[in-house]
Amino acid sequence: MKRTRIVFIVIVVVALLIVGAALAWRYLNPAQQPLTITPKGPIQVRVITALPVEPWVREAARQFNAEKHKLEGEVIQVELIAMDGLTALGKFDRDDFGVLGERSIEDLSEAELQKLARFPTAWIPDNRYLVELANASYKERLGRDVFLTDGEYRARPIAISLFSWGIYQSRAEVLQARYGELDWQAIHDAAIAKGGWPELGGDPAWGFFKLVVPSPRRNVGGLAAMIAAAGEYYDRPNISTADVTDPDFQQWLGELMGAVTDISGASAYTAEDFALFGYSVGDGGQLLESDLLTHMAGIQTRWADPLVIFYPRYVTWFDFPFTVWMGPETTALEKNAALEFQRYLLSPDVQRQAVARGLRPVNPDVPVTEGDSPFVQWEPQGVKTVVPRTTAMRSPDRDVLQALLRWFDLNVASK
Repeated sequence: MKRTRIVFIVIVVVALLIVGAALAWRYLNPAQQPLTITPKGPIQVRVITALPVEPWVREAARQFNAEKHKLEGEVIQVELIAMDGLTALGKFDRDDFGVLGERSIEDLSEAELQKLARFPTAWIPDNRYLVELANASYKERLGRDVFLTDGEYRARPIAISLFSWGIYQSRAEVLQARYGELDWQAIHDAAIAKGGWPELGGDPAWGFFKLVVPSPRRNVGGLAAMIAAAGEYYDRPNISTADVTDPDFQQWLGELMGAVTDISGASAYTAEDFALFGYSVGDGGQLLESDLLTHMAGIQTRWADPLVIFYPRYVTWFDFPFTVWMGPETTALEKNAALEFQRYLLSPDVQRQAVARGLRPVNPDVPVTEGDSPFVQWEPQGVKTVVPRTTAMRSPDRDVLQALLRWFDLNVASK
C-alpha cells in the first residue's frame, strides 16, 4: 500500500514538473506559442470604374456592402473611384497609383507607401483595348503581365453598350429627306452647309447644324467618335496611324468637328448636357446608347422633341471589362474579394438593374426585353433589341490614339 502511494506521488510530482516546465517554456519563448487568428477588419476592394457604368456599379456596390459578403470570415468592403478610361490609362502609364515592381516594402519611401495604400484592386474601363494598352506598357517595364486575358482572373465584360446616333426627331426628318441614310458623311455635309438649316430644308430658326461630340480629353467616347468617323470615311473597320495623319482625312475631320458648339467647355457627361440644355448643346451626335437611353425621357419632357436613335454602319462596342490587378501591390485576399464582387455584378438580379439603366447584359439568362426595359419603351424611337449591323470597329493601337489626340489638341481644342 505504501509503495502504491509512493508511486502515485511520484507520478503527480512528475506531471506537475512537466506542466511547470511547459508554462515556463511558453513564457520564456512567446514566439513558439500557437498562432491565433485575430480579426483583421474589412477586406478593402477599390475599383476604378468607367463613367458610363458608374451609377449602376455604385448602386450594386452599395447593395453588396449592405449585404456584408464575406471571404475567409472577413467582410468585403467595395469602394468605387469614378474615372474616365483614358484618364485611368494615363495614370497607370505614369505610375500615379504607385508601383512596387520588383522592390520590397522596405525599399519604398513614405510617399510611395501612402500611394500603395490606395492602390486599385480592379479596373472597369470603357473598353478592353484600354486594358491591353495598359498591360503592354507594364509588361515592357516590368517584364510580366499585370492584367490577364485568360484564367480565373481574366478581364471579363460586365455589361455592353455601343455607339449610336441620337438626333432630335425634327432635325432627323430633314436630314433623312436630304441625304437618305444618316451617317458620318451626311453629318459632315450638314456641318459644312454654308446656308445652315435653311439650305438643308430645315427651319431658319435652327441656325447652323450643331454636332454633339464629347471632349476626347474628358471622355473616351470623344475619341471613339473620331475613330468611328474615320472608319466610315475609309469604309473599313481598321484604322492605322497613316490613315489618321492623312491630310485629306484631317481636313474632312476638321470640317466635321467644326460643327461642335463648344468642345473646350464640354463636360464628360455629354448625354446629360444634351438632356439639360437641349438644342444649345447640339442637334445630334454619336453617343453611347446607354447614356442616350438614360436621358430619353428627360429630353422628351424638357424639349417636346424626342430623340430618334440610329445605328451606324460600323458599330463601336464598349464591353466594360472587370479587370483584376495581378501585381504584388494588392494581396491575394483582395484579389479574390474583387472576384466576389465581379460575380455579384454578373448575377441575374444585378444584370437586370443594368438593363434598367440602358446597358445590354452579358449574362445570357437576362434578356433586354424583360420588365420596364428602356429597349422596349423606346423602340418606337428607333432602339433595337438586336443590333441590325454586326460590323465592329476594331480596337485602335496606342499610336492611333496618340495621333488623334495630338491632332485634336492642335486643331480643335486650341481654337
